Amino acid sequence: MKADKILLHFSQVFCGIDKGHPLRGAEMNEAYILEDGYIAIEGAKIIDVGTGMPDLQLIDENTELIDCTGKTAVPGLIDCHTHLVYGGSREHEFAQKLKGVPYLEILAEGGGILNTVAATRKASFQELYQKSTQLLDKMALHGVTTIEAKSGYGLDWETEKRQLEVMQELHQKHPLDVVATFMAAHAIPADYKDDSNTFVEKIIQEMLPEVKQQQLAEFCDVFCEEKVFSAAQAYRLLSAAQSLGFAARIHADEIASIGGCQTAAELKAVSAEHLMVIRDSDIERLSRAQVIGNLLPGTTFSLMEDTYAPARKMLNYGMAITLATDSNPGSCPTANLQFIMQLGCLQMKLTPIEVFNAVTINAAYSIQRNETVGSLEAGKNADITIFDAKNIDFTMYFFATNLVSQVYKNGRLIVNGGNVLR
Repeated sequence: MKADKILLHFSQVFCGIDKGHPLRGAEMNEAYILEDGYIAIEGAKIIDVGTGMPDLQLIDENTELIDCTGKTAVPGLIDCHTHLVYGGSREHEFAQKLKGVPYLEILAEGGGILNTVAATRKASFQELYQKSTQLLDKMALHGVTTIEAKSGYGLDWETEKRQLEVMQELHQKHPLDVVATFMAAHAIPADYKDDSNTFVEKIIQEMLPEVKQQQLAEFCDVFCEEKVFSAAQAYRLLSAAQSLGFAARIHADEIASIGGCQTAAELKAVSAEHLMVIRDSDIERLSRAQVIGNLLPGTTFSLMEDTYAPARKMLNYGMAITLATDSNPGSCPTANLQFIMQLGCLQMKLTPIEVFNAVTINAAYSIQRNETVGSLEAGKNADITIFDAKNIDFTMYFFATNLVSQVYKNGRLIVNGGNVLR
């Protein structure tokens, strides 16, 4: 087999490592890293990865040889927790945050998620599509090739469906892959403020079957938190979703620990997300149940808290973890996964290898795309992020700066020199 193109003479190629399961505990500090590396691509796939000069059998007169001297290649970054599609913005709440007003208080006053719900309900499909396209472009510029995206800014069927349809259209037309999660249980709408159980039943009986029938999402998520949805409600909703074939995720232990982790463990959810105030007993419980912890340090940073999820403790208990932006209009308005990775080092004390595994192979397992992305090896998709850096350590050391020079998606150059290519 001849290569269409060969990227060669990388200072470093972080291939990662795929052991057939999410990396857990000490495994997260393992990876194959090549010096003077090359990556050979044919069509949308990687056909060889190695060091020095590639085998001449890979090359013919049509093979493009691309010199990447001084650069570092990693698997295309995966942002496995975002709230991509929404209307409006919430910079008017920023002053309240700076004054220390708690998020749940802002929510109780009709702000927070409910504010975005009102704006999203008013937005047309095209308005949501254009806004989300711009956000996806920014993510691509920072090295992301695949994202998970949640609904949850509709809280009614019409708007939830519109959000999911926007994601579907983006997945088909935008260079990045978009993996959809249905999350109508993101907040309690005003109509059900005193009867959240009825809203949960509405989701179970009316919305979930429609999402499944129309194949609008693969995952179902719920915000298990004080003054939002209880652990019992989360269990009822997610177990119903699993019975329909959805994979389960859960927002848990972001502000208070109210049983979300126990629910995740009992249901063997794919992931539990946030985990900022998780108890040691629940870390052990998630580890035994092999639930991935999706950690979101940008939310802690944006909320000006010191409750970073205890990543090192999780690894000591043998958990698998990821890092993601939680990109959303309120608690973490960002498209910069690199900065989140740097917070993983600087605030959570993770090593660069652990950080890159968190946003590549483990993130791929979190969205059940591990067979095609997450590591650089023959047979996987040619999703490649290239940094203007001589090694992965430099990308973490030189923080708050976009060091991405090129991004390949399915073998096609989609970002070059700070521009998204169509």
